[in-house]
Amino acid sequence: MKTDPDALLARAEALIDKLQALLPPLPPAPDWEASIAFRWRKAGPLNLAGWLQPVRHVHRIRLADLQGIDGQIRKVEQNTRQFVQCKPANNVLLTGARGTGKSSIIKGLLNKYARDGLRLIEIEKRDLMDLPAITDLVADRKERFMLFCDDLSFEAAEAGYVALKVALDGSISSTSENLLIYATSNRRHLMPEYMQENLETKYVNDEIHPGETVEEKISLSERFGLWVSFYPFDQDEYLAIVVHWLKAFGCSDKDADEARHEALQWALLRGSRSGRVAYQFARDWAGKQATRASRGKR
Repeated sequence: MKTDPDALLARAEALIDKLQALLPPLPPAPDWEASIAFRWRKAGPLNLAGWLQPVRHVHRIRLADLQGIDGQIRKVEQNTRQFVQCKPANNVLLTGARGTGKSSIIKGLLNKYARDGLRLIEIEKRDLMDLPAITDLVADRKERFMLFCDDLSFEAAEAGYVALKVALDGSISSTSENLLIYATSNRRHLMPEYMQENLETKYVNDEIHPGETVEEKISLSERFGLWVSFYPFDQDEYLAIVVHWLKAFGCSDKDADEARHEALQWALLRGSRSGRVAYQFARDWAGKQATRASRGKR
C-alpha cells in the first residue's frame, strides 16, 4: 500500500504546529530604561524561556525609615557602595528574625544608589538554575546588578540549592563582575536542621567536629562573603519604630503617646514586636484617626 506524500506532509506539518504551540515565544529583550528593578519571569507550559520584566511600581522605602538596625545597614551599605564604585565587594546573606528589615534594606539601597547605576533583579529560588542565563544578559551592561532572592531556604536535594552553590563559588565559570547575589533568610544555614544530624558530631581531643550532613548545610551559607544577622526588637525599640511611622503618616507627638498601649496590644496579638508589625499598626491607627477626624468635620 502506497503512502500519499501529500497526506504524509500534511500530517508532519500538523505535528510541527502542535509542537510549536507547546514552545514558549522568544523572550523579549530587556527594556533597561523602563525601571530600576526587574523580575525574572518564565513562560509557557515547559518554562523553558526566561526574561527580565521591568517592575512598574518600585517600593520607595528609604534607609532612613528603617529603625533599630543601624549597624546592619552600615555593613550592607558599605559593601554596596564598594560594588557601585566598581571596587571589590561580597555576595550578601541577611539572616534572622522575621519582619526586622532584611529585605527592606535591599529596597532602600536600590532607591539610594539607583542614580549611581545600581539595579535590582528579583528571582524566585525555583529559578536559580537560570543564573547563567541572567549573567549573560547583564554581563555587558554598565549598570551594577543586585540579584535578590527573598526568604531563601531549601529542602534536601533541591536543584536550586546546587545551582546557587555553584554560582557562588565552585564552578569554572563565575557570575559577571557587575552582579552580586543578595539573599535573605530566616535560617542562617538556609536548610532545615534536624536532631539526628547532631548525632553525627564527633569529639576529638576536646574539639568538636560536625558531621558531614551539617558541614554540607553550612557550606552554602559560607560561600556568601558577608553575613549580617538580625534580632528581635525589645519593647522600647518596637515603640520607637511605631512612633517613627505614626509621624510619617502625619500623627502628632500627642497621638503617638496615646497609641502606645494599643501598639503593645497589637504586637501581643501577633506574637511579634517586629518592624513589620510596627508599620502595620501605624498604618491601621493613623488611618482610623484620619477617618474619625474627617467624620468630625461633617
